[in-house]
Amino acid sequence: MRESRADTAQAFGLALLLHVALFALMFAGLWWTRAAAPQSAAGSPISAEMMDAGDLSPAMQRTLRDRPDPVPPEPEPEPDPEPLPEPVEEAAVPPPQPLPEPRPEDSPVTPQPQAQEQVPEPDTVDQDAARRDAISRETAEREQEARRRQEQIDLTERLRQEEAEKQRRLAAQQREREEKLAELRKQQAQARREAELAEQKLKQIADQRAQQASAQQSTAGTPPPGNDGVDAGLSARYAAAIQEAILRNWTRPENVPLGQKCVIHITQVRGGTVVKAEVAPSCPFDELGRRSVEAAVLKAQPLPYAGFESVFNRTINLNFTAADR
Repeated sequence: MRESRADTAQAFGLALLLHVALFALMFAGLWWTRAAAPQSAAGSPISAEMMDAGDLSPAMQRTLRDRPDPVPPEPEPEPDPEPLPEPVEEAAVPPPQPLPEPRPEDSPVTPQPQAQEQVPEPDTVDQDAARRDAISRETAEREQEARRRQEQIDLTERLRQEEAEKQRRLAAQQREREEKLAELRKQQAQARREAELAEQKLKQIADQRAQQASAQQSTAGTPPPGNDGVDAGLSARYAAAIQEAILRNWTRPENVPLGQKCVIHITQVRGGTVVKAEVAPSCPFDELGRRSVEAAVLKAQPLPYAGFESVFNRTINLNFTAADR
C-alpha cells in the first residue's frame, strides 16, 4: 500500500502542532517562574550576580590582572595604661548616679532569604536536537509502517503464487489421469478388436476344417482321378499351415480389409527355406499391403515341412486370405 499525498500532509500537520505545543509549554513555564512573587523581607534587598572572569571585556580583564597588591594594614598603637585612681577620702566619694535609660536600638534585620535561582534561558541547540529527534522518530515510524505494508504485500504475492502453483499441479495431475484413462480405453478397444478378429479367424479355421473334413469324406477310399495319388486333405492342411505361419509374422494394414484374398507365388527348397516370394499381379492389395505380405513370407521361413513331405512342392501358389492374429 503506497503512502498518498494526503497522508504526508496530515503527518506534517501533526508534527507541526506537536512542536507548537512544546514551545507553548516551555513559554508558559518560563513566564510562571518569572511571575512568582518573591518573599518580602525587611530592609533593602541585596542582589548579586555571579559572573565568570572570561565573560568580562578585555579591558576589565587587564585591570584585574594589573591591580596592585593590597597594602597591609598598619598595626594599631598599643593603648596607654590607665592611670591608677588616686586614693580619695570617703567624704569626697560622690553619691551614685542613676543609670541612663536605654535607648531603643534599631529593629533586628530579618536575614535576607536565599537568592532565587536563575531560570536558564531555553537553549536553541536543545530545541533543534529535540526537533531532529521528533523528525527522526516520525521517519522511523513511517519506514516501519512501509516495511509492514511491503511484508504484507510480499506475503499476499507469495500465497497467490503458491495457490497458482497448486492449481497448475492439480491440472497436470488431472490431465495425466485423463491421458492414462484414454490410453486404457484405447487398449481395451484394441483388445476387443483383437478378440473379435481372433474369433473370426477361429471361425474361418473351423469352416476350413469342416470343408476339409467333408472333402475327405467325399474322397474317402481311392484318390480322385488326376491327382497322381496325392492326399488332397494333406495338401489343404499344408496350405493352411503356411497361411498360419505367414499370419503370425504379418500385421494387417488398415486399408486391407479382412477376408480379402491375394495370390502369392512362393519358391522354396526342401526344409521350408524360402528362395523367393512375390504377389501375383491380380492381388487387390495396395503397394503397402503387397510389400507387407512378401516381407511376412520371408520372415516366416522356414515354412512348415515336417509331416508334409509327401505334398511338398518347390513352387507354391498360395491363396492368402487377409486376417488378424
